[in-house]
Amino acid sequence: MRANERSLIDVERNKQKRQIHWDEEIYALEQERIFSRCWLFLAHESLIPNPGDFFCTYMGEDSAIVTRDQNNQIRAFINSCTHRGARVCHAESGHTRAFVCPYHGWTFGIDGSLLSVPSERSVYGSVLDGQRGQLALQPVPRVETFAGFIFGNFDHNAPSLREYLGDVAWYMDAFTARAGVELLGPPVRSIINCNWKVHSENFVDGYHVGWTHQPALKVIGGPMSAIAGNARLPEEGGIVIAAGYGHGVGIIWEAAVGLHRGPDYYQFLSSKRPEVQALLGEPKARIYASHMATTIFPNCSFLHGTNVWKVWMPRGPHRTEVWTWAMAEKDMPDELKLKIQKDVMRGFGTAGTFESDDADNFQSVTEVNQGYVTRHALMDANLGIEKDGVDDTFPGRVSKHIVSEVGVRNCRWMADTWRDEENVGARVADIRCQAFGETYMLRPSTRRGTCRTWKLPRKLIWRSITRSASSITRKPDCSVPEITGHGSIPWSLRTFITGCPS
Repeated sequence: MRANERSLIDVERNKQKRQIHWDEEIYALEQERIFSRCWLFLAHESLIPNPGDFFCTYMGEDSAIVTRDQNNQIRAFINSCTHRGARVCHAESGHTRAFVCPYHGWTFGIDGSLLSVPSERSVYGSVLDGQRGQLALQPVPRVETFAGFIFGNFDHNAPSLREYLGDVAWYMDAFTARAGVELLGPPVRSIINCNWKVHSENFVDGYHVGWTHQPALKVIGGPMSAIAGNARLPEEGGIVIAAGYGHGVGIIWEAAVGLHRGPDYYQFLSSKRPEVQALLGEPKARIYASHMATTIFPNCSFLHGTNVWKVWMPRGPHRTEVWTWAMAEKDMPDELKLKIQKDVMRGFGTAGTFESDDADNFQSVTEVNQGYVTRHALMDANLGIEKDGVDDTFPGRVSKHIVSEVGVRNCRWMADTWRDEENVGARVADIRCQAFGETYMLRPSTRRGTCRTWKLPRKLIWRSITRSASSITRKPDCSVPEITGHGSIPWSLRTFITGCPS
């Protein structure tokens, strides 16, 4: 990372320059280095259940089409004609046999292939012969799913989606593994005049909930009303987790019913909790019965319990398009799904009670940085730092308090990945690490480009046998190392390898 970029984040003091929410140059770099390289949420399988179904979305500011083709394969393409670049599909979603460009009529199949060109022989002759493959819609090279959620990535060399989700996938299992979930669409869309990062941070910021939403919490009641006004923040009421790769999770124990009124949702959760426990164990059953706010870096957030799924579409450094779905478990009764959808729209739709509260803050946090002096000042992210640590049950960097900025402090991990290859090479050596109260030696094994693999001692592998691992790969462009079989490798080990502060 160049010196002027490093100056934006003070890793040691947990502070960030406010200009990250304002500058055009920073925004352009984000499009290049984040949105063209990270896994981005595209759609859910429930939105395109049949061959021929499609859904249009964005990857950063790149328009994309997600389809299910004739072979039931899910694909994604840039929504731009390979002839003169016009948008091929203007519909938000639907069912089709082909996409026809409105400019010159070039026609593409739902698998992206070029099917026909008007008057091809008379105007092109044989010029297009042999080029049809190159003139297909530009594919998104990596498309993968997790629990029905479809993600895309422009980077051929990116880690797998499952690797990228890391510890977040462990937490998502709690509500996705039993019966699966679906998004109740179409999404509600709105524009907020703020930087996209403000949204992503906010969903792992439990500190604002009791204060910003105090009036609404008091009116709605329920388990979350206890934190209204932040007058009483029960220390044991929840945990906050930094889950690597910029992801964050915040859990309020036994509050999954969240903001939904009436007994039906509570009764459904209570009836399914034993199934989750039998399938996944007590820790995940406890999460299932709790409220969970999560951000999947860079721009996707959800609330389990409140049942909200959101995507923050960047539209310049000072503008974000917000897409909001209600999320429901597949085997919920239809009347309960409808009730949840209505509750989500009342709270988090365009004019929702909580959405309006948040929008005021989002806009303020962004627009105040129009001032030159203001945007060169610092923001602070030290809340709850003395509670940060390791938990034997819950993966990630865990802050054992109901509110913490440990999710925002993910920059402490991400900053370590911005080393150049020379610095990485300088660190390659035998490594001593503490795990399970003992010292282990990790020896360099193989190197591929900027990657280095350390072999784990057999004893350590066996002590991590819950989901054993055999090697750890250090990548300078990833926030955590690639850990084969990852699972329950002790956090102290992962922390040491990445060079993250303990």
